[in-house]
Amino acid sequence: MNKAVQAVLGMGLLCFGASQALAATDISKLPRVTQELVAPPAVPKHDQVAKGGPKVVQIKMETIEKQVEVAPGVKMWAMTFNGSVPGPLIVVHEGDYVELTLSNPKESTLAHNVDFHAATGALGGAGLTLVQPGEEVVLRWKAVKPGVFVYHCAPGGTMIPFHVLSGMNGAIMVLPRDGLKDAEGQPYTYDKAFYIGEQDLYLPQDDKGNFKEYPMPAAGMADMLDVAKGLIPSHVVFNGAVGAITGDNALSANVGDKVLFIHSQANRPSYPHLIGGHADLYWVGGSFSDVPLTSQETWFVPAGGAVAAAYEFKQPGLYVYLSHNLIEAVLLGAALHMNVEGEWDNDLMEQLSAPDSFDAEAAKDH
Repeated sequence: MNKAVQAVLGMGLLCFGASQALAATDISKLPRVTQELVAPPAVPKHDQVAKGGPKVVQIKMETIEKQVEVAPGVKMWAMTFNGSVPGPLIVVHEGDYVELTLSNPKESTLAHNVDFHAATGALGGAGLTLVQPGEEVVLRWKAVKPGVFVYHCAPGGTMIPFHVLSGMNGAIMVLPRDGLKDAEGQPYTYDKAFYIGEQDLYLPQDDKGNFKEYPMPAAGMADMLDVAKGLIPSHVVFNGAVGAITGDNALSANVGDKVLFIHSQANRPSYPHLIGGHADLYWVGGSFSDVPLTSQETWFVPAGGAVAAAYEFKQPGLYVYLSHNLIEAVLLGAALHMNVEGEWDNDLMEQLSAPDSFDAEAAKDH
């Protein structure tokens, strides 16, 4: 057999193999499940280890424009997925198909779409999901990269930063089919998971320093983008507002719980830190394909990215999770609280003597 014939036959075998591979992925025969999305910091119900083969995971998101209060007396027009800032966390497994139904209510004033950083092609889906008010679109894409990723609205031009800065972003977690692994390659399971979406805001003020209000989203666009060009946010918040995850809305856990924190920032870098704790495991860049770092005091979230960090709580009390740009945390709002219940371990920490001014009860709350 000459080389030309061999080459032709080889190409034929390759094509046959490719067609067989395509035939093996008959999406119409895959099981279909509907994931009920929930508002952050909660995460949807999910299996940490996939059961069976790939599935089509059906989700629905609605683009909702609404006025929200981001600080006492400070309102803004939020553009949202499903009404929350950030949008809900989506959880699937590597190899699953995400089937999104995206609807834009007829009451909306602007067109919206979604760019999934986890997706491949067509601007992450943004090129195929643009919906005008009153329209609906269905997009399916395959999750081929394990990790945590941002998604956001990206209608084009200056509308991209305007929509992202107005809250229209969220995250998706693509778990490995066999679950997470620790730094030694051993299976790692978490008891609880929370999603923190960090948002930088650029809200215009009048000449007296009062924050402006507008009758509709587009009315404040020029002013907001003018403020944003200075790169100095008026607020940096977790989950949509100053103090949104404090008080009655604080996170909760018990001593011994392994907690997975998923943190996204669609527009600028962030430096999360858990005061009184650490990141036992930190997946750099949100990549579950790579070995996680261990024992990190502060971890890094790149602009337009999401990461995951896990910690097993050792002591009870009030914890503060914040951006360790302390100006943003204390002055602009990038902080949340977490209450942990359990028995105190004096071996880890013990006050040997106290000053006269020490208030033991107050210390429990700080």
